[in-house]
Amino acid sequence: MSGLLYLLAFGAGVVLIVQVGLNNTVRGALDSPLSAALVSFLVGSLTLAALLLATRTAWPVRAQWQAVPAWAWFGGVLGVYYIVSSIIAGPRLGAAVLLALIVLGQLLTSLLVDHYGWLGFPRHPLTVWRAGGAVLLFLGVLLISR
Repeated sequence: MSGLLYLLAFGAGVVLIVQVGLNNTVRGALDSPLSAALVSFLVGSLTLAALLLATRTAWPVRAQWQAVPAWAWFGGVLGVYYIVSSIIAGPRLGAAVLLALIVLGQLLTSLLVDHYGWLGFPRHPLTVWRAGGAVLLFLGVLLISR
């Protein structure tokens, strides 16, 4: 099972950079990063609706909607930030530098989240090994951006 999860996560990384390229193509045609982001979210929302229907996933009941903490609804806002910023920065930085910086940001944030057990993640204290891995990734970003 863990091999499948690794493959799933690897695939997410592959799709991430392909998505940036596709969104930049839409941006070029529409001449607007915000319009391109809207198209991305609309197509994504329609895809999710189709998947919900195809898998016959039950719609959440009112109590489930109400149980979501107010701060958790901002995930969509963060998605907008990611899509728009990658549409703007991607063509200027290039795919490798963009992805290296995204991964570095993800890693540093995830180390904090893990260390303190924020956002519902279990606690995984920051160790010398984990910090060393972050330093190596930072050095990798420096090398890729040269």
